[in-house]
Amino acid sequence: MVLNRLGQLHRYLRDRALLAATVTLLLLAGASQTLLWWIQPPPRVNDTLGPPRSGYTVKQFQAYLYNAEGAPGLRVSGPLLERRDNDDSLFLTTPHFVMPSHVATVPDWSGDSDYGWVNRRGDLIMLQGKVFMHRDAYAQTPATEIHSSNMTGWPKDNRLATDELAILTQGGTMLRGVGMRANLDTNELELLHDVHGTYPPRAPTARGRYKHHPARPAAGPGTGRGTLG
Repeated sequence: MVLNRLGQLHRYLRDRALLAATVTLLLLAGASQTLLWWIQPPPRVNDTLGPPRSGYTVKQFQAYLYNAEGAPGLRVSGPLLERRDNDDSLFLTTPHFVMPSHVATVPDWSGDSDYGWVNRRGDLIMLQGKVFMHRDAYAQTPATEIHSSNMTGWPKDNRLATDELAILTQGGTMLRGVGMRANLDTNELELLHDVHGTYPPRAPTARGRYKHHPARPAAGPGTGRGTLG
């Protein structure tokens, strides 16, 4: 009988020890999971989803770009600049820009657009929405304006291009065409398609009388090449 009671006591203690060990393991597992959740970093956000995040924003900004030789290049100002984290590019809201002339006697070009984008190296700019450009008169060249949209520019080369309608006015001369390529350093301009133009009357003749010629279109709706001054 004594042995029987001792056996029952042994089984009771063994069962209690097993239960206690199980409860202890469950508590340790729960504590470990809680500690892991507490100390691990938050899950990384997928940068490829949604619009790119801004690394920083600057209000009422002025930015200056320089070429490889350290000479001043494109100057941009506006109400808002946003730097993109994914590629270090700059997104600009209603920027005003100045493309400096590389010829001492020729004024700079200035302009405005709805939006702008500049790549990390500063050698590519996209002027989005409506684009307006202006150059002051100089020597015998009248003031010049360009109205277009969605331009691509290469500031270090002072080149511009668009596939949209472009209208150029210079004094009494007006040219319009679809698609434009322009080199602001060499004053070369090319309109690619559906080109039309009007021109002012010619200068007076040797006798001092004006020889009037009515405004005339460009030679057919093809391409057109000219100069900006």
